[in-house]
Amino acid sequence: MTKFSDLKLDPKVLKAVEEAGYESPTPIQAGAIPPALEGRDVLGIAQTGTGKTAGFVLPMITMLARGRARARMPRSLVLCPTRELAAQVAENFDTYAKNVKLTKALLIGGVSFKEQDALIDKGVDVLIATPGRLLDHFERGKLLLTGVQVMVVDEADRMLDMGFIPDIERIFSLTPFTRQTLFFSATMAPEIERITNTFLSNPARIEVARQATASETIEQGVVMFKPSRRDRADSEKRKLLRALIDAEGDKLTNAIIFCNRKTDVDIVAKSLKKYGYDAAPIHGDLDQSQRTRTLDGFRNGELKLLIASDVAARGLDVPAVSHVFNFDVPGHAEDYVHRIGRTGRAGRAGKAITLCSTRDEKNLDDVERLIDKQIPRLDNPLAGAQPEKVEDRSDDQPKRSRSRKPKPDETPREARADDKPRKDDTAREEPRSRSQRGKKDADNNIVGMGDHLPGFIAKSFDERRAG
Repeated sequence: MTKFSDLKLDPKVLKAVEEAGYESPTPIQAGAIPPALEGRDVLGIAQTGTGKTAGFVLPMITMLARGRARARMPRSLVLCPTRELAAQVAENFDTYAKNVKLTKALLIGGVSFKEQDALIDKGVDVLIATPGRLLDHFERGKLLLTGVQVMVVDEADRMLDMGFIPDIERIFSLTPFTRQTLFFSATMAPEIERITNTFLSNPARIEVARQATASETIEQGVVMFKPSRRDRADSEKRKLLRALIDAEGDKLTNAIIFCNRKTDVDIVAKSLKKYGYDAAPIHGDLDQSQRTRTLDGFRNGELKLLIASDVAARGLDVPAVSHVFNFDVPGHAEDYVHRIGRTGRAGRAGKAITLCSTRDEKNLDDVERLIDKQIPRLDNPLAGAQPEKVEDRSDDQPKRSRSRKPKPDETPREARADDKPRKDDTAREEPRSRSQRGKKDADNNIVGMGDHLPGFIAKSFDERRAG
């Protein structure tokens, strides 16, 4: 079996790895580190959780250990799709570079430009950034990328999902042609393959089989859900989630609840808090300080339930998560394995429960096809319960009244004494019998114009005949 000591890493880096408790590299690390140390471009295809962060951090530290950064000209660049993943990469650098004198800066949204500018001005060896904030600094003239020797693109498939590919292409064009590129992605969509063919030079391709099975320590289950009425589907689904949480009792020490949409993340979190649960949301639209505070609270055990979107939770490493709830079946089957992999880590036991409505059954079939087994069906704890008469609308928009209420100084129409007859009232008062209509027509000497002749037309006929 390959060990880290066989990979020609800097002795100071090896010491930090040993102190972190690691001895043998994962397949992606064993495959990516040797060509990276040789200065070759690397194309790594592996899921989150396979250890690829260390696969590029360790060789970068070894290569950057000699040399010095210049003001506003970072020596290396790591691009991440989300703030949380960027912060996690920064933590990895702190862990493995503690015996090496390297400087780093973290450029993410939601943090003061002034603080980040101060770090860049001093000169940094490692710049870790999200694409948008990096380009903001560049356009303000605070950053030069002409000194980048090593460039890393992490989670490229998520970059594609989030619409960052044009930004990535622009950043590539701002860096030297001679740079070394380490490119990692879980999947190889045509757009990502085009970028690798354009910007990577004869890369060493390391492909780790996609994770199609979850850890055996994770107990999986799915609850099939059918609402009593279509307009009550969302509120009844939230009620089912609360019942499932209650049913776990003391076994549930903390949990991540995944939703497919950011709007649902907010709604579910608000609903749980209303019913007395310790819950908070995390997604891309929240302020960075709030996201950091929420995540730190969850890691420290101060927060019990974390409601998250896939993008916000991508790459999060929280060792002891007892439960994962899928409020929605994910649209991509691979995301199911990624979600439930947040629990049952490092040999611990974990439980993953999925709520599947009728419209999600196709996605559930895709998941079961990927993991090559049927997920056990669990009993619905609300089966046979009478639907509530009052719908839970605490976190939805209030219903609009169909009837218009009279203003305070307004008398109801039927009570008005001075109402004038409407035009159609006059029409209803005209004689309706055939003989009466014939007599009226004869008086006006108008023939063949119908029963509903307007008055102004009759007047014009009378004037013409008189002339």
